[in-house]
Amino acid sequence: MAIRRHRLPRFWLLVTLGLVAGGVGAAYWWERQLPGRLERAAQEGRLDDCLRYGEQLTSLRWLGGAAPQEQGRCRRLKAENLWTSGQVGEALRVQLQLVNSEAGSSADQRRLVEWQRQLEARALARFQGGDLEGALAVLATFNADHNPEGTALGDTLRENWNRNRLQRDRAQQLIPQKRWWEALDALNRIDHPWWKTHTQPLRQQVQKGIDGLRNAHEKEHDGHGKGGLESNVPSDKLNALVTAKIAAGVDDWQAFTSACKELGGRVVEAGPESACRR
Repeated sequence: MAIRRHRLPRFWLLVTLGLVAGGVGAAYWWERQLPGRLERAAQEGRLDDCLRYGEQLTSLRWLGGAAPQEQGRCRRLKAENLWTSGQVGEALRVQLQLVNSEAGSSADQRRLVEWQRQLEARALARFQGGDLEGALAVLATFNADHNPEGTALGDTLRENWNRNRLQRDRAQQLIPQKRWWEALDALNRIDHPWWKTHTQPLRQQVQKGIDGLRNAHEKEHDGHGKGGLESNVPSDKLNALVTAKIAAGVDDWQAFTSACKELGGRVVEAGPESACRR
């Protein structure tokens, strides 16, 4: 019984070694079969099979084999097919695998950069058209929608969009208070085409308020009779100067009075309204 107990561990050791050797042998045999299978799949245009064989061959490289160029060829064709069919995210993924592989070339790198450039242009077109979320979705296909540092193109687009939206909101808050010059300054800070178009009604409302100031000034002048001075302060220069001062942080009333004085005029109050005239 003691001899049998001594022989059993040796028996299982031999069985284990046999299984390991068998597994290694099978893997080695399959590794030798893969290049031929991969090449045939590439020649026959079976790109998915080609890619699968290539991945298996890469995982078995510890056995001494090397992934042939057919794997790169299949990735190249697969990425092109995906791009043409509109599956841009998957196309970029496969193309990136190709670029990072031994089969990748400088031409593959240039194609990847060109595809990303085209997607950036597509995203910017959507953004200019007012579709922020659509633009971010396009940028997300190659991880350009956001990064922790906030320097991605998508982060820049978000910042621009929110800045324009806040200026719109500020103008909406100032208009009911009849703070026309400050509202005009906020609207003038909007630089996004979509926001410019969609804030035209606010701009018209502000312009109407400014025109109301001018009309009040004219009525006040008429009330003084012919002995009063004619108003000869150019309205375009006054508006531009007031806007510049408000943009520099000056209070709207101070900006108005200062601009009027610089243009050689004086502020004339008519009830709740004020005007500038020489």
